[in-house]
Amino acid sequence: MAVYTEVDDAALEALVAEYDLGRLLSCKGIAEGVENSNFLLVTEAGPHILTLYEKRVKAEDLPFFLGLMQHLAARGFICPTPIAGRDGRALRHVAGRPAAIISFLRGVWPRRPTAVHCAGVGAAMADLHRCATDFGLRRANDLSLAGWGNLLRSCQSQADAFSPGLSAELTRELEALQAAWPDPAALPRGVIHADMFPDNVFFLENRLSGVIDFYFACNDMLAYDLAVALNAWCFERDGAFNVTKGRALLEAYVRSRPLTVAERDALPLLARGAALRFLLTRLYDWLNQVPGAMVKPKDPTEYLQKMRFHREVANAAGYGLEYAP
Repeated sequence: MAVYTEVDDAALEALVAEYDLGRLLSCKGIAEGVENSNFLLVTEAGPHILTLYEKRVKAEDLPFFLGLMQHLAARGFICPTPIAGRDGRALRHVAGRPAAIISFLRGVWPRRPTAVHCAGVGAAMADLHRCATDFGLRRANDLSLAGWGNLLRSCQSQADAFSPGLSAELTRELEALQAAWPDPAALPRGVIHADMFPDNVFFLENRLSGVIDFYFACNDMLAYDLAVALNAWCFERDGAFNVTKGRALLEAYVRSRPLTVAERDALPLLARGAALRFLLTRLYDWLNQVPGAMVKPKDPTEYLQKMRFHREVANAAGYGLEYAP
């Protein structure tokens, strides 16, 4: 959510005039994230978030993202709600970019997640999967197995300059995952968040107060969402996996939606694939930095270490979940 596109005062005032939000009071860029340009927009109606969707977000996907947030919010899930203007539309164009004004959620994201935070995330993820069951739109996961080859090819020529031998290791890893990846039809599927990292989840006094940033949401295996969360929440800063956090996250999830035997069996492979996915996108961003962005791309090395860890995990017990083969 770094600011890539600036918006002048006249454009902001014209935008706000299309809503029943009162006068524009202030607008300030938010210097976090890497996908879109985000601003804290304050009007007489209170604070909101203005998002300008940058080139990585496809315009044709925006009805899915915005519709999903509206659908989830209507069912009581704590997430931002796209605000409709006087004409009933939430999607706008500002400074040459598709844009939307989204409701503001209070809370802070945890810089050092605890098992309590992980339990909150597990419960929220199960709630999201349940609330999205009857969402009518569909979107394929462009960043699942079928898309990793293109990502790897885009990075391959420079991968060894980042880390010697990395190109060959990534090639072997992708080939291994392609050979063993579970049949998607064999596992429960639905709408997943696909990016539920700590900076996308807000807490107030250890109580989850909202989930944001649905711009990777898609239809995929529900257990893949858990795999992403295990990578994002359950490793310590030294690279060690914290099994207490893993257990808290998974047990909170299965209390609401028990995993099938096939999902439990697939969890290490899904976690390994999720690690490769974020390693590849981080590597791409590192090698293709955007001039003028307010945020430096994240170091891919973290996910290289996680990917190597998952290779050695035999079953779901390695993540703290009771396992009975």
